[in-house]
Amino acid sequence: MRRRGRGERTPLNAEINVVSLIDVMMLLMIIFMITAPMMQGGVDVSLPKAEARPMNAKSPLVVSVLRSGEIYVDDIRVSLAEFRGMFRSLAAKAGQGGVYLRADQRADYGRVVQVLGIIRGAGVSDVGLVTEPEDVVR
Repeated sequence: MRRRGRGERTPLNAEINVVSLIDVMMLLMIIFMITAPMMQGGVDVSLPKAEARPMNAKSPLVVSVLRSGEIYVDDIRVSLAEFRGMFRSLAAKAGQGGVYLRADQRADYGRVVQVLGIIRGAGVSDVGLVTEPEDVVR
């Protein structure tokens, strides 16, 4: 083995250290796995409980009516007048996916009926009323 003389440089090592890259990737994967369940958005509605069978999974338009009477289309808040004006075009875009109506169990019944009337008036025949499963003790 030859010794380096004065002024000679050591040869460069051109290998990539992938251990640190793998560590970063695993850390990001763990962070994603922890935060993914929290990222499910939506409007917080206290749904009524009812005994019903589950509906087929589709990608429908979701309309929510809160206890305060506020109306949300997916995650966007709209007034009743805005909802009335825009729903026909939204229903046409949704196509055959149908509409899920999520109404808070303490929401004003009149407001829920108004929203349902607008939905039905737009020609949507496939309206699903979303509920929580009932705790039945038998």
